[in-house]
Amino acid sequence: MSGRSKNSSPPAFHTYLAGFRGPSGDPVCEEECAGPLHIRQYTGEFWTSRQRQASSLHEISYRACFKPQLPGFFIDLLTRKCDIIYDPFSGRGTTAIEAGLRGRKVIANDANPLSRVLAEPRFTPPTVRDVAERLETIPRDGDRADRDLSMFYHPDTEREIVALRRYLLGRKEDGTADTVDRWIAMVATNRLTGHSSGFFSVYTLPPNQAVSPRSQERINRKRNQVPEYRDTHRRIVHKTKSLVGGLSLEDYANLSRVAPDARFLTGDARSTPGIPSGAVRLTVTSPPFLDIVQYREDNWLRCWFCGLDEDAIGHTITMARTIADWETVMGAVFFELFRITAPGGYVAFEVGEVRKKTVRLEEHVIPLGISAGFRCEGVLINQQNFSKTSHIWGVGNNRSGTNTNRIVIFSKSS
Repeated sequence: MSGRSKNSSPPAFHTYLAGFRGPSGDPVCEEECAGPLHIRQYTGEFWTSRQRQASSLHEISYRACFKPQLPGFFIDLLTRKCDIIYDPFSGRGTTAIEAGLRGRKVIANDANPLSRVLAEPRFTPPTVRDVAERLETIPRDGDRADRDLSMFYHPDTEREIVALRRYLLGRKEDGTADTVDRWIAMVATNRLTGHSSGFFSVYTLPPNQAVSPRSQERINRKRNQVPEYRDTHRRIVHKTKSLVGGLSLEDYANLSRVAPDARFLTGDARSTPGIPSGAVRLTVTSPPFLDIVQYREDNWLRCWFCGLDEDAIGHTITMARTIADWETVMGAVFFELFRITAPGGYVAFEVGEVRKKTVRLEEHVIPLGISAGFRCEGVLINQQNFSKTSHIWGVGNNRSGTNTNRIVIFSKSS
């Protein structure tokens, strides 16, 4: 990264990249992309796999989340202390957490209220001792759940989960929930199911993919497994140690400074009246990618634990089935982003190749941003091995699913 002071004005996008050298010392490959829009492409090693061990505070599983180094790169590049960073599709809160760790002000939005459950508590991390002492006051002996969860949990584990759920929902309802309660709720929500002994459940899919009860029964039969008892309180303490273990004094200071003003909205990214016009210096986001991620099905158990209506939430989450529908939604999002972006501000819009490269979303995103009033600065592609023959519509890494290394950069005139 550059050697400029943290509080100095960030350089212009093109000026910075012109002198950029990646970890291997190679320069950025800049070229005009194929296609009618003549957009510039910047290909290089902007962050590497060796740098992917970011802050321990990020280690909360959620579908379709990008690596913290992605927002971190743009936050360092395009902002300074106290600038407002925004993510309209916040998910697990990667952009928000990375901004907070860097001392930037934060606004996060997501249609799914689980996003706030997972992100907000990490701005006020308690001590491991505080968590352990609070858990000692919470009864373990609850009833069985109001739905059949026997394929996931030992009966005693299930009773502990139900007792913890009752306590947390009760504290939330009567207004007595504090930062320690919210932290415990966040950690427990993340520990409900997974494929290691650190989770509450028997072996199942990774924790960002909650299978249905029927699918779990098939997994149990195939693996010849029966849910064993898992001490939920001990696992919450262990995960807490993992999350806060890598935090520095500077991290704590930055989070403490920005936490009081951090905002976590739950709503439609096309209409955010609570955000003043021209307030946001940088948006870093990754939008819902057509119909490839089933957010509703993946989060049904988390919604139950948090007392949320998964059916109602499912209707609010954008799952466009066609490019035309997706463009309609994202076009409106871009108009709202233009309203709230400060003059001289930026949008870093992560896109991907979906449906086995038959759909390349940057081809559709660039015109949407321009129509809203933005200038497209180019497409940044992070890859460790690149050549001058690669072009915007055909980079070969991550050939299926989504490609988290392709980011369209927009700016708003000063």
